[in-house]
Amino acid sequence: MTSPSSSKRTPWAFVPTLYFAQGLPFVIVNTMSTVMYKDFGVSNTLIGLTSLLYLPWVIKPLWSPLVEMVGSKRAWIVAMQVALAVGLALAGLAANTPAFFVASLVVFVSVAFVSATHDIAVDGFYLLALAPKQQAFFVGIRSTFYRLATITGTGLLVVLAGHWIKEGVPVHLAWTKVLMIAAGMYGVLAIVHQFVLPRPVEIKDAGGSGWGTFAEVWKTYFQQEGIGWVLAFVLLFRLGEAMLVKMIVPFLKDGNTAGGIGLSTEQVGVVYGTLGVLGLVVGGILGGMLIAKFGLRRCIWPMALCVHIPNLGFVYLAKMQPEGWVVPLVVALEQFGYGFGFTAFLVFLMRTVGERFKTAHFAISTGFMAMGMMLPGMVSGWIQQSVGYPLFFIIVCVATLPGLATIAFLPLKDKDVA
Repeated sequence: MTSPSSSKRTPWAFVPTLYFAQGLPFVIVNTMSTVMYKDFGVSNTLIGLTSLLYLPWVIKPLWSPLVEMVGSKRAWIVAMQVALAVGLALAGLAANTPAFFVASLVVFVSVAFVSATHDIAVDGFYLLALAPKQQAFFVGIRSTFYRLATITGTGLLVVLAGHWIKEGVPVHLAWTKVLMIAAGMYGVLAIVHQFVLPRPVEIKDAGGSGWGTFAEVWKTYFQQEGIGWVLAFVLLFRLGEAMLVKMIVPFLKDGNTAGGIGLSTEQVGVVYGTLGVLGLVVGGILGGMLIAKFGLRRCIWPMALCVHIPNLGFVYLAKMQPEGWVVPLVVALEQFGYGFGFTAFLVFLMRTVGERFKTAHFAISTGFMAMGMMLPGMVSGWIQQSVGYPLFFIIVCVATLPGLATIAFLPLKDKDVA
């Protein structure tokens, strides 16, 4: 494996930009696209089904050993960022075609596969280039810049699209321009990382090659202590959040007669994509500092509760449909709690990696995490349209309980935390 000391460059030089680059395509494909499709007149049921776009992140463990064995993770990172620039440009062109829904969906699937591969390389680079204490400290920093990418995708870019639409630019053309801007950002990121990323000496984690290595990766992963409870936690912890996140934008944009809040695209960009994500950023930083000081075992329960309790605010919004400052306050509190508590979840995933296959094991854990987001998200639109927003958000709150229950059975062991 790579020795952290083999890289003379401080993690501050590359962790922020790497995780900004990791976050942007994910949020474009899975969140910003819901705003775009809502503007295009796509139904909530179909928007819910776009949770299938999580699939590449679910199945990425199938090719994660390839990233271990072939080339360096640094080379994979730069190559995937070039591919993301091309893919997002094609998505922009697809959005302005008559068959926009199918065409853009096909391109987004391709972008998702490239992004999932990019995630494998970035997370592997992080685990190998930073010592365990640095990993615990920088988890808040990486989460912060991941969330800044979320601000860019669901905030700034959405506000820009909304502004152009308000100024009379055709809806499809406005979103084409936004996606082209995102593509240009990836061209810049690829160039920056070609020069900024350190070049540590990298000994392959996988002590072999071919199908034997693939089998060993999976075998050693499932030999972990308490693997059944580990998988139950990873799959269930975000059950409620998976349904909530897919329907927040439709809820904010739907009019009062449809049970929603009735915000414009520009207002959604400000409330959810900017103020909300600022809450995520602050929560992520505080969460990382707390775990680095006190350890995961002492923090996981209160931080997990902080993820789920603020969801009750959406029950209130759906029932009362208030105006003014209440809506951004509820969104910001929910996002703060999520950012604060998700840090504990992420640190736990880092504890599920073995010494030989860090990159592949982390990819497996995040693949199961993505499955826990994809399956509930797929039915979220159907459930919402069947029961209405108030009952839907109550169902979301109840769905958080199974994941919380699994925490009591997790093999929690703090290490290298001070």
